[in-house]
Order: sequence, then structure tokens, then C-alpha cells
Amino acid sequence: MSWIYFIIRLFVGLLFIFSGLIKANDPLGLSYKIQEFLEIGNLHLLNSITLPIAVLLNTAEIGLGVALILNWRVKLTHTLLLALLLFFTGLTGYTYLTGFPKNCGCFGDCLPLSSLQSFIKDLILLLMLCFLMYFSHLNKNGNQLKYAGFNSLLSIFLGIGFQYYTLNHLPIIDCLPYKVGADLNLNRKIPTTAVPDSTVIYFTYRKNNQIVQFPATDFPADFSSQTYQFVGREDKLIRPGKDMDPPIKGFVLSGETGIDSTNYVLQLPAVLLIIVERTNELEKSLPSLEKLPAKTEYNRIPVYIITSQPASVKQLLSKTKFSGWPVFTCDLKAIQTAARVNPTIYYLEKGIVIRKKAASDY
Repeated sequence: MSWIYFIIRLFVGLLFIFSGLIKANDPLGLSYKIQEFLEIGNLHLLNSITLPIAVLLNTAEIGLGVALILNWRVKLTHTLLLALLLFFTGLTGYTYLTGFPKNCGCFGDCLPLSSLQSFIKDLILLLMLCFLMYFSHLNKNGNQLKYAGFNSLLSIFLGIGFQYYTLNHLPIIDCLPYKVGADLNLNRKIPTTAVPDSTVIYFTYRKNNQIVQFPATDFPADFSSQTYQFVGREDKLIRPGKDMDPPIKGFVLSGETGIDSTNYVLQLPAVLLIIVERTNELEKSLPSLEKLPAKTEYNRIPVYIITSQPASVKQLLSKTKFSGWPVFTCDLKAIQTAARVNPTIYYLEKGIVIRKKAASDY
């Protein structure tokens, strides 16, 4: 039994570390997912603190996972893990029962799970943790390993440092549909593997003061407009579709006239897109942007600013030498997905992402 205890302890610890690291790779992604949960209670005022919460949760998962494996402060570690798991299980259970949000983001965008898979995963982890707490006497290696405290605290600081890096230099592993090598033209389309909803049309008629209903494929043999009076029609869902959403949604570029220029931009032989969510972040990055024209590889390549705040961005650029750069408006959520660092600079060739960097890396 002690070996079973050890294996379960190791498995739970490693899974927490993995879960924390994969989300620490993209803490903004978790931040936006938390905002989706806040929308349920109209708690938009808390959106400003979702990023610190995301960083804290990711760091806690990493630190507690290491502490569990190293047997550091066993009772405290078990208690904190239990609180964290109960919180996660509540969220995944709500997502499964209500269907909103679409998924809980437990493993980020790199390993998306359905709401049911996430809920089952958390229930299994909860049972495993309860086993570890109830049979703690089986922990023959109960004394904490040498330097367990130091290594646990070190993992916390490393987790924070890793997230600081990814927040300023883009995720190390890019799992988004805007990653290098992605074809934005293709990713804006519904996948070829998509399966549409299966529906059956049902008609409702009145016959001899009685309501009758039948499918469009099986009209009554005595049907006629004299004996049947039309009441209504209903499309009944027989089987829900699958993968009907394109990987990229809402990436539509429009200028001052409101004309959709997305296809034009994505068909250019070469183009630079500077995607920015907040005007103040663009202002901070102006020194980095001044280096772009000096890059010979970007000479004579058109440059466009993509933002959801076109008026303030144009006002800012009017005071700089970049006043000639066209500004396109785009959906905020699309910008948040494309620009995990503000601003993020894309170099595209006919819609294919050739290079993608944070402005601070120039």
C-alpha cells in the first residue's frame, strides 16, 4: 500500500506542476478565462485584477505540486491542495452543467478539454487527494526530503519569474491560431472536418380542431390544404454538430469607412501588423517601433496598426513620425488572442505568419 500511496502522491504532484506550467506559459489566457466567469455575475469591475489572480493560481499549482512530491509541510500542503481542488471542481462542475464558458481552460489553449473531461479530471484528483489525506500514515517517507522547503519556495519564485517573462516576451510555446507558420486566411474558415448540426423539420397543422405534428419527410397520406391548416414549423436538433467554429473568430479589419479590408491585408505579399489592445501600451513602445524602419527586411513593407481604440491611437500617432500608418479597427477579443503582449508585431506573407514578436524584443 505504501507504494500505491507514493505513486498517487507523485502523480497528483506532477499533474499540478504540469497544469500550473502550461497555464503559466500564457497567464493572460487564464486571465481572460476568469473574466468570462465574472461575466456570469456581471462582475466586470473585477476584470482589472484577473491577471494577478491568474498568476497567483498558476504559482500555487506549481508550488503545491512540488511541495507534495517533496513532502514539505504535508498537512498544510494537503489542506491548500484540497481548497484549490474544491474551487476548481466547483468551476468545472458549473461549466459542465451550464455550458458556459465553453471550457474552463484547465490546461490552457495547448491542451483544451471539454467541460465534462475537466469535471471528471477534477473529481478523480479530488478522490486521489482524499486518499492521500486519509491514509497519510502510509507515507513512510513522511519526513520531508532534504532542502524540501527551499526547493518548494524556489519553485514559487521560478513560477513567478517564468510568468513575468512570458507576459513581456510572448508565450514560450504558442498554441494559438496566430502562431508562427499559421495561415490566417485558412484559420478564419470553418474546418473541413466540421460536422454540421443534424436537424429534422417538423410541421404543425390543425385537422378537425386537433393539433397534429409530423416530419417534413413523412406527410400524412390524406394531406391537403382543405383539411389541414398550417400552424407552425420547428427545426428539431437530432445531433449537435462538431468543430463548426473557425479557429480564428472576429478578426475583421475595417478602416474609417467601415469597409472590410481583411482579405486585402491578408493577401499582401508582405505586411507588418502592429496589434495593440491599449493605447498607453503603444505609447510606451514607440521607442521600439522607431527601430522598425531601420530593419532592411522591413523596408517598403506596408505597416498597419490593429486596435479596438482607433480614435485614441490615431491621436497618439499624429504626434509622432508614424502618423502615416493606417489604423484598422478590430474586435477586442480577437486582439486579446492575437496580442498576448501589447503590442505584438506580426510579419505576414499572404496571410501566413512568418515572424511574431513582442515590440519590446526589437
